[in-house]
Amino acid sequence: MSSRTSSPDFPPLYAERPEWSDVVPIPQNDEDANPIAPIFYTPEYKDATDYFRGIVKTGEKSKRVLELTESIIRLNPAHYSAWQYRYQTLLSTSSSLSDELTLMDTYATEFLKTYQVWHHRRLLLTLLHQPPSSPSPSSPTPTTTTSPTHTPTTTPPLPLQAELTFITSALRTDAKNYHTWAYRQWVLSHFSRPELWSGEISFVESMLDEDVRNNSAWHHRFFVVFASGVREGDEDREEVRRRELAYTKEKIALAPNNGSAWNYLRGILTHTHTPFATQADFVLPYTLPYPSPSQTEPLDKDVDVKMTDEDKDTDKDEKNSSPENTVVDLENPRPEAGADLPSPLAIEFMADIYEERGGKEDVLSAVELWKSLRDEHDTIRKNYWEFRINDALHPSR
Repeated sequence: MSSRTSSPDFPPLYAERPEWSDVVPIPQNDEDANPIAPIFYTPEYKDATDYFRGIVKTGEKSKRVLELTESIIRLNPAHYSAWQYRYQTLLSTSSSLSDELTLMDTYATEFLKTYQVWHHRRLLLTLLHQPPSSPSPSSPTPTTTTSPTHTPTTTPPLPLQAELTFITSALRTDAKNYHTWAYRQWVLSHFSRPELWSGEISFVESMLDEDVRNNSAWHHRFFVVFASGVREGDEDREEVRRRELAYTKEKIALAPNNGSAWNYLRGILTHTHTPFATQADFVLPYTLPYPSPSQTEPLDKDVDVKMTDEDKDTDKDEKNSSPENTVVDLENPRPEAGADLPSPLAIEFMADIYEERGGKEDVLSAVELWKSLRDEHDTIRKNYWEFRINDALHPSR
């Protein structure tokens, strides 16, 4: 094994520490192994993992094992075996889970994109907030006779609201980190307390105010509103639909080429079984070069959006809320001045309205819009639009 001089920045290798002399290190490869592409580990990492394999073989779980696993994790935060063995050791030694959670505050900041950090934090939070009589979260059977049951510390756990505050601070560092968002959704759904859900709409709106194109924030909003946050009977479903439509249209008006907002609009309509055609009046101005107040022609002058009676019934309440002959339609905000129009996303949406109808003339109208996307407005996806055209014109193929 390579050696180097110890210093404050480089503590002694485990092979050089007398207190570890009773452990037989196990190398990753046998002495006669000749790997084709060996990995050149640092001396520190090779030394620590050799001793880790020796510890696992004997099944030791002690305070020094916590030190060893922490060393390995700092060198390689994705080492899932070290994380799992550390968790088992915490249980076996009745270590302070609150102290461990504090350590994870540092790790989650340093290693935001490492899944194992967030999974370990999830295990800790589950133990800290479970009733004393509840079993520990499932984990592989320890290789020692020491009981894995954790003895709760006398320090009460921090309120779960503090956990959301920590997650928010982590998202300020990386607003689109998948693991952080997934962990936040787990906290909300696992503990499912009203006081946790109550502030989520305001939180996600603050995130979208900072970056309206944050697809992770849009996804979280859908999760909060439609998946778990608004449970049956908590809010009037129609009022929720209206609120979400108004919010989404406002954000589309702000950034007409923001795919996240358009996808959210589609999600609202699909989830609430609302026909896409109910939004034709809103979508139409976005399919045009920036319109003047008198401009009402669709992108293709031969294309005319006609609503069925069913569409009108679904949409009439929204229409009735606006005065007749009003100059500004508050429910259908126009694009902001200087917007980059026409929006390919709006053209696609309008084409989907026609396709949803399914009539022969409707399909031909959709085809014309797809052709405009193929030839002018979204040429990078030319092959995709060609596929949509052929699929619509020759559905039996």
